[in-house]
Amino acid sequence: MALTVHVDVVSAEESIFSGLAEFVVLPGESGELGIFPGHMPLMTRIKPGAVRIKRQGVEQEELIFVAGGILEVQPGLITVLADTAIRGRDLDEAKALDAKKKAEEAMTNREAAFDYARAQSELIEAVAQLAALERLRRQVH
Repeated sequence: MALTVHVDVVSAEESIFSGLAEFVVLPGESGELGIFPGHMPLMTRIKPGAVRIKRQGVEQEELIFVAGGILEVQPGLITVLADTAIRGRDLDEAKALDAKKKAEEAMTNREAAFDYARAQSELIEAVAQLAALERLRRQVH
């Protein structure tokens, strides 16, 4: 029997995941973080991307897209407080592609009055959603 740790992934709207996991992988500010049971206490910001949760006794990883947030690791508990969190199965590829296209157009159209930082943030989020969808596809096939 593998060691486990309790994991909670919550957004402002709802609890997305709560359960035991063998490990969690997520996009930290400085790169991908892998958290296993017994990890030292940690608090850090996370970037848009996929949170991968290896549930106890389940072969396929649970995939949750987060648009950023905070990770807190305590003995026996991993908490992901996400700005926005979407279950992998609920991601909408057409919507993500449209958001990516609009953000790219806004960034290249220098004559339009726009917030460059916001457009860049929207582009990063859309690309991260598409990467999460691609990872989910690879798991299924």
